[in-house]
Amino acid sequence: MEDIKIINELSEFFKVFSDTTRLRILEVLLEKETYVGDISNKIKVSPSAVSHQLSYLRSTNLVKTRKEGQIIYYSIADNHIKVIIKYGLEHIKEGIKL
Repeated sequence: MEDIKIINELSEFFKVFSDTTRLRILEVLLEKETYVGDISNKIKVSPSAVSHQLSYLRSTNLVKTRKEGQIIYYSIADNHIKVIIKYGLEHIKEGIKL
């Protein structure tokens, strides 16, 4: 059995995925690296709300940034995160009868 500290950290990690706005942002970032304005337009949420959620996602190491001039680009931090999101989506879609 895993150490209780690791289990607690895993629990905190999965809490990140409990917010629909954060999940929608991550779904956009699965497609490509992009910036706040583009994400805001795609998910129809204010830029300030997107920025707030991106800050949270950065603090939990799910998202990383790259600055080019005045623009900050966001992307998924690593392949582990991409796999978790993709498997989660596949799991849910398998259970949905269309």
